[in-house]
Amino acid sequence: MKAKKKIGMISLGCPKNLVDSEVMLGMVAQENDLEITGNQDDADIMIVNTCAFIEDSKKESIDTILEVAQLKEDGKLQKLIVAGCLAQRYKAKLERELPEVDHFIGTGEFQHITKFLKASQGLPLAKSQVAKPEYVYDYATPRISTLPPHTAYVKIAEGCSRTCSFCIIPRLRGPNRSRSIESIVKEAQHLAQHGAKEISLIAQDLTAYGLERDDDANLVKLLRALVEIEGLVWIRLMYNYPMYFSDELVELIAHEPKICSYLDIPLQHIDADLLKSMDRKVDEQETYVLLKKLRDKIPGLILRTGMIVGFPGETRAQFEKLKDFITDIEFDRLGVFTYSQEEGTKAATMPDQINEEIKHARKEELMLLQQEISSRRNKSWIGKELDVLIDHSFQHEGQNVHVGRFEGQALDIDGNVQIFHQNLPIGEFVKAKIINATEYDLIAEVL
Repeated sequence: MKAKKKIGMISLGCPKNLVDSEVMLGMVAQENDLEITGNQDDADIMIVNTCAFIEDSKKESIDTILEVAQLKEDGKLQKLIVAGCLAQRYKAKLERELPEVDHFIGTGEFQHITKFLKASQGLPLAKSQVAKPEYVYDYATPRISTLPPHTAYVKIAEGCSRTCSFCIIPRLRGPNRSRSIESIVKEAQHLAQHGAKEISLIAQDLTAYGLERDDDANLVKLLRALVEIEGLVWIRLMYNYPMYFSDELVELIAHEPKICSYLDIPLQHIDADLLKSMDRKVDEQETYVLLKKLRDKIPGLILRTGMIVGFPGETRAQFEKLKDFITDIEFDRLGVFTYSQEEGTKAATMPDQINEEIKHARKEELMLLQQEISSRRNKSWIGKELDVLIDHSFQHEGQNVHVGRFEGQALDIDGNVQIFHQNLPIGEFVKAKIINATEYDLIAEVL
């Protein structure tokens, strides 16, 4: 009997990219002559699903490709396939500069992955398959989750139709393409039937869900359908652009217990002139009004955001204004990115580009400011009782440490809740009392 080819996968970048990787794994699993392996050294074929959003992610992707390519010299690896955003963005250049890569697959072509894995069995394939991204997976698409079975990502839309001047994503992923409510609900039902208690809804622009469809689908209607699914306890909303927060949506989040009181809203900045240069379509006053409404209407809301420092033309006064804004709002979670000058974007050709030293110094200032805020807000949880979902456990100095999250913490993005206890069930909820806190994590005891 002919031995199965062993396929390995490395997924880089965001959860949205991870879903694409999981779909590719699902397609591999359907082939009788292919087998998935978690050991790179044992793989006959490796797939690297790449990110190319900013300079740091491009560097990580290239470094990973070169590390895996070395296995073709040192190990049993026969074929290397590069998929995702880097391939979509730099196909021609990568073909010239990375001859060790056998195939490049774009962001809208990964559904054809098995054709490339089995290319040696038939006619030779083109080096690359990169075209305008149009593909969107659905509930019937095979997919293997790489997360613990009690939690999963559900990508409700692909692409983005916004024109933010700093962002390359619309060119890499195409325009916004929302799945049907029926497709999303069927996928969520399947996940719940197989043990998922939490789903995190993801998209490049979650609040724009359904706007381009002709069947009146929108985020409120989708959420009303999802909360009816038996077994789901948490529905988490990630990547919410600060538009289309209707009163109906806010009220639903506030009063539906299954929808986490947690919102990830990437704001990028607060200065009106910079927001205009970024082409964000939301100004300073609208941002303040939105955040006040969300905090007033949604009890116990946890707010996460992302900010860009060093955008072209950002003055010291504008940066100080951003610091004042963060001090005033006190976000529970905050990520800071240094502006990355990405070719093909409007901002890349703007005057007054800021040098890297200033960018990184400003990032450090914001992170130190946020550490103080995070520490203070985390300590406010001491003495409170929370429902904690246990994700995993490990041993520390002879003790079992169980790591979980309350509804205000997203998996692998925010901090966690650590509980010293002899034995707690993974994937289940426990009632715990917070007894201590650090800048990022909470320490608890089981009640």
